[in-house]
Amino acid sequence: MATVKEYSVEEKLASVLRLQKMDSRLDEIQVLKGELPMEVKDLEDEIEGLNTRLSHVEDEIRGIQDFITNKKNAIKDSEALMKKYEKQQDNVKNNREFEAITKEIEMQSLEIKLAEKHIKDANEEVKDKSRALESAKRLIGDKESNLKHKKGELEKIIAETEKEENGFRKQSDEARTKVEARLLAAYEKIRTNYRNGLAVVTISRDSCGGCFNAIPPQRQAEIRQRKKIIVCEHCGRILVDNDLDATVTI
Repeated sequence: MATVKEYSVEEKLASVLRLQKMDSRLDEIQVLKGELPMEVKDLEDEIEGLNTRLSHVEDEIRGIQDFITNKKNAIKDSEALMKKYEKQQDNVKNNREFEAITKEIEMQSLEIKLAEKHIKDANEEVKDKSRALESAKRLIGDKESNLKHKKGELEKIIAETEKEENGFRKQSDEARTKVEARLLAAYEKIRTNYRNGLAVVTISRDSCGGCFNAIPPQRQAEIRQRKKIIVCEHCGRILVDNDLDATVTI
């Protein structure tokens, strides 16, 4: 039966410290990118929304223009009817027929005036929407220019760091396989608790390198002995001595 190698506490500390150093380098690269990836995504979403709104406004303008065309055709129909009724007036047999035809002419005249009002109002609406359309196009142009600039910045950073980032990411994945499962789980949990991603820290000026709370001399001596894994009683980070930190390189 194959035996499973037992790692010493010092070896466990060294493996998790090496992993921390790799992850910290990856974190530094992400900091270098800053908010650019999120800003690029937000701008892309915003431009997509503006283009959708633009399309809706264009559809609305086309709909209003169709409405105007229908009203103009209605005016032509009313004018044709008025000419027809005017001819009929010349051949009426009595006042009753004359009055009836006159009412029809007046009705068509009112229809024309109403249609003309609708056309006038619709043309004003087209002007308003056209102004909104031009404003939206200018805004999209500005956003696209900004997006192009930010994409350029991000692509430059990616080009400069991609090789290094891929290398550290590969090493980080490999390093994870060499850290004891329970220690790795604790490491990952601690990392997510802090924005700087530091789960393993050294002692700096007799204090925890993560939260900067003082560490008693006896506790520091135990950390240097590397006989057991010791965490900061204030922040929970894994503590290692500076000599070990100096020997672990990536």
